[in-house]
Parts: sequence; C-alpha cells; structure tokens
Amino acid sequence: MPETNANPSKIQNPKSKLTKGQLRRSLLAQRQALPPEGWRQTSDRLCSHLQTHPLVTQARTILAYFSIRQEPDLSPLFALPHRWGFPRCMDETLSWHCWSPQGSMVLEINRYQIPEPPPDAPQLHADEVDLILVPAVACDRQGYRLGYGGGFYDRLLSSPEWANKPTIGIVFDWAFLPQLPTDPWDRPLQGICTDGGFYLPCPKDSMGQSLGANFK
Repeated sequence: MPETNANPSKIQNPKSKLTKGQLRRSLLAQRQALPPEGWRQTSDRLCSHLQTHPLVTQARTILAYFSIRQEPDLSPLFALPHRWGFPRCMDETLSWHCWSPQGSMVLEINRYQIPEPPPDAPQLHADEVDLILVPAVACDRQGYRLGYGGGFYDRLLSSPEWANKPTIGIVFDWAFLPQLPTDPWDRPLQGICTDGGFYLPCPKDSMGQSLGANFK
C-alpha cells in the first residue's frame, strides 16, 4: 500500500488530560464493552494489514501474544509459515518460547490468567528474533505505547539485547491517539498496526508538536 497522509481529524483525543492510570481504565472498559462480532471483524481487518506488511512477510521468527480482555486477536496469523514465539511471565521478566497451533504442546494459564507455552517449550533468544508484535492498551502518533502497568515490555525493550529489534504496536483504531502521557523510560515503537492501517511514528516540530501520522 503506498504511503500517504492519514486524516488527523478522524482520531479524537478527549482523554488527553488524564493520567496513565485513568486513561488505561477508561480504554480497557471501552475495549471490553465491544460486541463479540465487532471485535472479531476489527481483529480480522487488523490481521489483514499485518500479514501483507514487509516487516511481517520478511520475518522468520516473530514474537506475538495471546489475546486477553478483548485485545486484538492475532490468532489467524499463527498458521502462517513463520516461527512464532510467545511469552512466559518469569517474576518481573518475559521468557520467550516457541509455540504452534499445529504442535502438541498444551498452553498453560499463568497467574495473570494469560495463556502461555509450557516451560519445556523451546526457548527463543534475542538473536533469533526478527520482529516483536507488542500488545497495548493504546498507542500514539509518535509511536509511544500505553501498557497495562506491569512494566514487562518496558524492561524488555530497554535491555541492550532487545532494544534494536523491530517492534509493531497492536491496537484498535479508536485506541490510536494523537498523544499519550509518557515517562522518561518509555521508548517509541517502530510501527503501529490498527484495523485502519499500518502507521509510521512521526517526528515532532521544534515546539514539540506532532507533525501528523503517516501510514503504509
């Protein structure tokens, strides 16, 4: 798809003055109120954008997630011919392991009620990974992500071995906002994929204002 200018007027940001915690609670409530049919349709549109993007098609090993609390569902992608990795929560860090729906390994449910591969699933290390699909509550035009508050992905993406890995934030289009509150440790992602398209983070001008969002 050719690169073009997104229409900023379609993206509203009425919650811009909220704290991270307030914004997180509001957006999670909005997401969990989605009707199942609408959630499925928007998830499928998002997957259709992802599966044809060069970052995905050229990747051999991709880290992803299992959808909870009506996150965009990426499971239709897991049948594609990539090696897929999923996280196990280990204290305050994430350990990545191979899993395939065609395999025999049964997923476990961790203390956060998130499915994860069993501990004996083959482990993946940073030098084997080509792309990370990052779950989020919201993302903004500068590429910043609002997570769930546990800091798992913040710690992962700030570590030297993972810091330069290509990352795509995954959110529904209504959770792609002009600007999120940020902290000094927040790192922008390299792309955002929504049911509306694939977006590239944009720079700010000398006054710190966003220059607009582009998409591919």
